[in-house]
Amino acid sequence: MPELPEVQIIVNSLKKKILGLTTRDIWFDWPKSIKSHRDKNQFRKLLKTRKIIGISRKGKNILVELSGKYILLIHLKLTGHLLYGKWKLKGKNWIPLPGNKELNDPDNKYIHFVVIFSNGTMLALSDLRKFAKIMLFPLGEIDEIEDLKKLGPDPMNQKFTFNAFKDIMSGVIKKRPKLKIKQLLLDQNIISGIGNIYSDEILYRSKIHPQKTANKLTPANLKNIYKAIRLILRKATRNKGSTVGYGDYRDLEGKPGGYSKLIQIYGRENKKCFTCKTLIKRIKFGSRSSYFCPKCQKL
Repeated sequence: MPELPEVQIIVNSLKKKILGLTTRDIWFDWPKSIKSHRDKNQFRKLLKTRKIIGISRKGKNILVELSGKYILLIHLKLTGHLLYGKWKLKGKNWIPLPGNKELNDPDNKYIHFVVIFSNGTMLALSDLRKFAKIMLFPLGEIDEIEDLKKLGPDPMNQKFTFNAFKDIMSGVIKKRPKLKIKQLLLDQNIISGIGNIYSDEILYRSKIHPQKTANKLTPANLKNIYKAIRLILRKATRNKGSTVGYGDYRDLEGKPGGYSKLIQIYGRENKKCFTCKTLIKRIKFGSRSSYFCPKCQKL
C-alpha cells in the first residue's frame, strides 16, 4: 500500500501537472470504488467541468480541491497508483499514446478510473486489486468525513515535535499499555501515514523489536523512534518512494520508486542483516508480516 512518502510524492507531482486544469469528462468501469454516491451518473455530472484549484494530503488520502467548493478524495489502498498522460480506449482497455514508454509497463495497465481534462491530458487510476476508494463531497463537509476526522497527527507536520510525540505515547501507555509498537505505528488514529514498509524500517533503525509493548519503551527508545520516523519518511520521499511487488506503487509517469534499493529490513526474510549479518526473521501480526533482526532488535 502506498504510504505517506508515496502519497506525498504523488501530491507534489499533481501540483505540477494538473493544478489549474478543468475536467472535461469522467470514465470508470468499477463503480464499487466510488463510495460517496449511489447514483454514479450524479457523481460523474458533479465532477465534470470543475477546475483543479488545490491539491493536498491528509494521512494517506489525496485531496483535490475543485471549483464550486468540492473535494475529490482518493485513497490508493493496496495496489492503486495514479498516472498522468494520454491514452485511447480500445475495447475495454486504455492504450497509452506514444510519448511515455513507462505507461506501457504491465503494472500500469489496470486502469479503472480516468479523469479527462479540457486540454486532452488524463489522470488515470491503475489498481490491480480494485481496493482504491474515491469520494466526492462539498468542501464544507470535510470535517465530517470518517476517513479524515479520526486520523492522528501527521508525522511530517512541523507541529509533530518530539514533545508532541511524547504526549501521544503517554496517552497510548495510559489507555493501551500492552499495545505492541508495530501495531501502534500502523494505527492511523494514533499517527497517520505510516504503513507496513516504513514501520519496519523505522523500528530497525531504532533497534526496537516490533513486539515490544508501549509500556516497555524507555525515554531513549522514544527518542530513537521519533528520529527514525522523521529520517526514514523524509529519505523515502526524496528517493521517490518504494515499489516492492507486482502492481505496486508507481509515480505519475509510471516509474517505480527509487527507495526500494535502499530498504534495510522489509521483505528481507532469511537475508543477512546489514549491521550484524544475522539472518532476518519474519513474524505475522494478523494479516501483516513484520521483518526484524533478532540480534539488533532484541525483545
